[in-house]
Amino acid sequence: MKALITGATKGIGRAIAVKLWNEGYDLALVARSSDDLVLLQEEFAAPDRKILTYTVDCGVKEEVYQFLHQVKNEFGFIDVLVNNVGVFIPGSLLDEADETFEKQQDLNVNATYYISKFFGKEMRLKQQGHIFNICSVAGKSPVENGGSYSVTKAAMLSLNHVLRQELAPHNVKVTAFLPGATKTASWEGTRIPDEKFVQPADIAETLYTILNLSKGVNVDEVLITPLNF
Repeated sequence: MKALITGATKGIGRAIAVKLWNEGYDLALVARSSDDLVLLQEEFAAPDRKILTYTVDCGVKEEVYQFLHQVKNEFGFIDVLVNNVGVFIPGSLLDEADETFEKQQDLNVNATYYISKFFGKEMRLKQQGHIFNICSVAGKSPVENGGSYSVTKAAMLSLNHVLRQELAPHNVKVTAFLPGATKTASWEGTRIPDEKFVQPADIAETLYTILNLSKGVNVDEVLITPLNF
């Protein structure tokens, strides 16, 4: 089995990569930092396993499409796609620069659109596959001081629903994760104790459980939040 994970070197993406690698998946890992990708590749290295890395700024359409054609040629069919790449830029929607929204739109929505469309066609043709979109609780209800982020995550969730609707007749599954506060790099320096957060490993374990459910079931959404944040 083969999986492709964007934003694979940190937080949720890294946890999913670790879990799937440990469970025997070959991996294609995508991130913006080549140094972080090298370190992760070295950590996973095994003589009889395949792991490929791609340094891509997913906010740049041309880079995304160049990578997509490259990974298709080098890695072949993707059984599992995890759209994890994204960015959160805090601020008021009314007071921010246009570029603040546009950057989040490019990473949180457009990248997911391009990548899902590309591999969704492959999965439709082969009548199998599973796409996971790492959205956010902000896609359901706007978070304070995160107006543009909330807008883009709502759009990402809507994209997830459309993908599920179009791919379900072709036996392709699509699942949205909507995490609440999760202990990733964006919380670096906080004094809030770890046990108050969702852990990236929680999401990875849940994702793997979903992958092992029966063929005829689809988990539409996973809302996973801290018990008492």
